[in-house]
Amino acid sequence: MQDLNGIHHISAITSDATENLLFYTGVMGMRLVKKTVNQDNPSVYHLFYADEDGSPGADLTFFEYPGLARGRAGAGMIHRIGLRVASERALDFWARRLEGAGIESVRDDGRLRFDDPEGLGFELIAEPTSDRPLVAEHPEIPAEVALQGFAGVRAFERRRGASHEFLTDAVGFVSKGPDAYESRGESRGSFYVYDAAPDARGLSGAGTVHHVAWSSNMEDHVKWRHRVIESGGDPTPVIDRFYFRSIYFREPSGVLFEIATVGPGFATDEPKEHLGEKLSLPPAFEYLRAQVEANLTPLPLLPIHGEVALPRLRGSTAVRRGWGSVGGTGRTNPES
Repeated sequence: MQDLNGIHHISAITSDATENLLFYTGVMGMRLVKKTVNQDNPSVYHLFYADEDGSPGADLTFFEYPGLARGRAGAGMIHRIGLRVASERALDFWARRLEGAGIESVRDDGRLRFDDPEGLGFELIAEPTSDRPLVAEHPEIPAEVALQGFAGVRAFERRRGASHEFLTDAVGFVSKGPDAYESRGESRGSFYVYDAAPDARGLSGAGTVHHVAWSSNMEDHVKWRHRVIESGGDPTPVIDRFYFRSIYFREPSGVLFEIATVGPGFATDEPKEHLGEKLSLPPAFEYLRAQVEANLTPLPLLPIHGEVALPRLRGSTAVRRGWGSVGGTGRTNPES
């Protein structure tokens, strides 16, 4: 059985799909590779941003709950997402770009830390890696300074060491020192690090991470489920998400894990060159299209493959990708 290949995707929560879209495509230069719905609650957008190819390892996703209050990371929650960049020069570029978008950042020892407009924590990390850069094209961001995919995540834990045995046995992470682990497979790897939890209780809401997914090949996916069970975990059955297959479980410190397969992939239902340009529904949800479209937040309608200016988000400029517009808004409880 092959080791997990680092982070597959990270899913977070937003209260405003339009502002989220403008920030992650317009400022951060990611490509919207899939505009679909939460398959557990199809009244809710599920937006996927990634590199040009929609690759596992670069895939940051958001569920939209319009008007939801801002959350707060606490024990059992991821509080910071690490993204790779190529160099200190890239950190210089991002410090300037974020400042121009009204985002404050802090530079420290090869890292640039900042929060997105809803408070979701990030750090850009410039350090050597053998992993292939996972880069999206953007007219304002040269490839040599662009985001290159996930480096890892940092989570809060209440009891130090509570998850050590599970992480090393159940999911094959390698200990890299006190409170630090790595998931590394055949072609990629990601860190998983704990920090002491703050006293304040965590609150799920806008600007918080819902779960982190780790990458498995298709052949070993069911084996990983059995291994989690043998190590005392309580995973869901395998769930077919159409674009990949998933199992979910909580590790002992409370963070929600997913193990997701590499493939079938986002080009299953639309050509690679047109990813994210329309609302995509897996076949099992297609009969709900009229109802779903009436319930979702309208998003900007752009010319396909156009490079046009959108309204500025705190000083950001254009988004180059095109989307179809869908009508309506939906409000629902993310705990449902």
